[in-house]
This record gives sequence, C-alpha cells and structure tokens, in this order.
Amino acid sequence: MEPLLIYPDPAPPELVQALELAGYPWKGIQSPESAVRNEPDDGWAGAIIVAAADPEGAFALCRALRKRDQPLEPLLVLVGAQHLDGLELREDLFDDFCMWPFQPRELEARLKYLFWRTGRGTRPELVEYGPLVLNTETYQAAVNGRPLDLTFLEYELLKFLATHPGKVFTRQTLLSRVWGYEYYGGARTVDVHVRRLRAKLDDEANLIQTVRSVGYRFGQSRWG
Repeated sequence: MEPLLIYPDPAPPELVQALELAGYPWKGIQSPESAVRNEPDDGWAGAIIVAAADPEGAFALCRALRKRDQPLEPLLVLVGAQHLDGLELREDLFDDFCMWPFQPRELEARLKYLFWRTGRGTRPELVEYGPLVLNTETYQAAVNGRPLDLTFLEYELLKFLATHPGKVFTRQTLLSRVWGYEYYGGARTVDVHVRRLRAKLDDEANLIQTVRSVGYRFGQSRWG
C-alpha cells in the first residue's frame, strides 16, 4: 500500500500512533507543493487532513487536492466540534469526516469503509478479536486502542492463540507450536508467559482462559 498523505507535518502524535497500530503507512506534508514534491510514484493511497487547529489551511489543501487532474481520494477530514457548522458548505472537498479528538477505532472503521468504497489501498494482515488487534507485519498489538508492550515470544503466543479462538491447547502443544520443536523448557514457561500476557491485557485478561487439567483457550468456546 502506498502511504497516506497526512496534514499537517509534523503529524499529531495520537494520529501517528493510531495509524501505525492499524498498519497504515503515511507521510506528513505541510503544503500543496510538498504534497506534489513528496508524492509516491504510484500516487497517494488517500489523505487524512487534520482541520482542528488550522481549518482554513486544511481546507485550502483539500481544495488543491481535489482540483488535481486526478483528484485525490479517499480524503478524510478530522474536524473540531466548533467547525461542524461550516462542513456542509465544503462537503465537495472531502469524502468523510471524523471528530477531533478522535477515537482510534472509529478512525479505523471510517478508513476501512472509505477504502472499500473507493476500491483503493490494502492493509497488512491484521488479527482482530473483539478489542484486540495484532499487526502481523509490524509485530504491534493493541487492546481497546492501547498499545501493548510485548516481547517477541509474548507476541507470538498471543498471535497463535488469537488466530485459533475457542480452541483449547495443552501446554506441550503451545511449547511446540510457539517455541518450536527444539525447545526443551518445561510447561511452566507457558504459564509464566500467559501470566505476563494477562497482566498486559489488563481489563481484557479474561481473553485467555485456563481450562483446568488441560491448558489454555483464547476467547469463547463456540459451545458457550
């Protein structure tokens, strides 16, 4: 996927974090000229314009992006509540809008819809289960939009469990599938990593459930 054009530059830290966790490449620009100068060979995948701090500059950029020989789309505007009244007069300048400050899950949902509607752009593969999202390309994970600070093996264990929801795995099976057939550590290794994962999942610790005398299960069994 080509990068998203982000305005302004530097991009707001909360927007950067949300895009990187969701797996969207991006590049910040500050003017119509820099949008042209930094445009990838295959064009921008789309644009996110933050209009909260400088709405006039933001919508001037939107206008320039729409007047190109190939108008840039999809174009998402992030706008503060105080600027909502003027949006109807500018609705030809963007494809959708999101309130600022934004909720990461709403932002991601709107981007998904826009890319589906326009048929542009793809994302790296994500593993999603309820509030949990794992990016399999960047080895990042988040729960309820909150980044998780995981070690490599914690991530691999969580990814394995999350890609097999409802299925029960013994400790020995997890050792062989996550740590590898050459690993000679005891089953206690799995227990330690599960305990650490639950602590980091915090309010969502119950995503990993203990099945007595067997092992562990991620999520709900289809049998309820």
